[in-house]
Amino acid sequence: MPLPLPATLSPSKVSSFKDCALAFRFSAIDRLPEAPSAPATKGTLVHDALRRLLWRPAPERTLANAMLDLADAQRALEADPDYTGLELSPDDAARFYADADQLVRNYFELEDPRTVNPMGLELDLSVTVGSLHLRGIIDRLERGADGGLVVTDYKSGGAPRVAFEQQRLGGVHFYAFLCEQLLGERPARIQLLYLSEPLAIIATPSDQSIRGFQQKASAIWTAIERACEREDFRPHPSKLCDWCSFQAYCPAFGGNPDLAKELAATTAA
Repeated sequence: MPLPLPATLSPSKVSSFKDCALAFRFSAIDRLPEAPSAPATKGTLVHDALRRLLWRPAPERTLANAMLDLADAQRALEADPDYTGLELSPDDAARFYADADQLVRNYFELEDPRTVNPMGLELDLSVTVGSLHLRGIIDRLERGADGGLVVTDYKSGGAPRVAFEQQRLGGVHFYAFLCEQLLGERPARIQLLYLSEPLAIIATPSDQSIRGFQQKASAIWTAIERACEREDFRPHPSKLCDWCSFQAYCPAFGGNPDLAKELAATTAA
């Protein structure tokens, strides 16, 4: 019996399917619960702090206020299962928040937030093109000084090596396509702000890059459709397995994928 298709395709789902088709199935189709991750939760905290900062009037976007916004975001996170599920010791929690503090401070080395003219923060956009149902959440959409649209994506993890920069820009090309489809305007610039370095990776969307994105997205969607029809999602063991929540169901680790089906059916019921 064919598996149901995921409702939408997002940058994270594209990345997940390319990394490991079986892990994609467990997450996006079976929708199995995943253990919280300290790096992902830390990223959520920093994103929320920057969102709060950029909603302030431009003159108030200072480092001192950013620290206040980080403290507010921290209080809001303390009861979140993605944080409580980490079960951090007092020392680990102190390091967690110290790291987040440094990431926010590093942001100020990349740009002066008082010059940013945000049109939207954490924008949830979706569009249907043919059989493709695309959805993405844009960290920040703004008008640049030259009048063009700028898409910004914050990254709290490590910056990629030069050889992988274009691969990492695939997500913001995804967002650029959404903007063009929904707003009728192609962004003049897309940028990844790596807060840990700090480092900015900037690119200009072109006809070629947009066509390339459409072709890749269509090819991945076709592969997902075929895998669902044949119920054929295969594992791809790699270093990413060390952080995978699904090893108990993965044949590469002696697990049984059929147990994931049973869990998914129980959860759905």
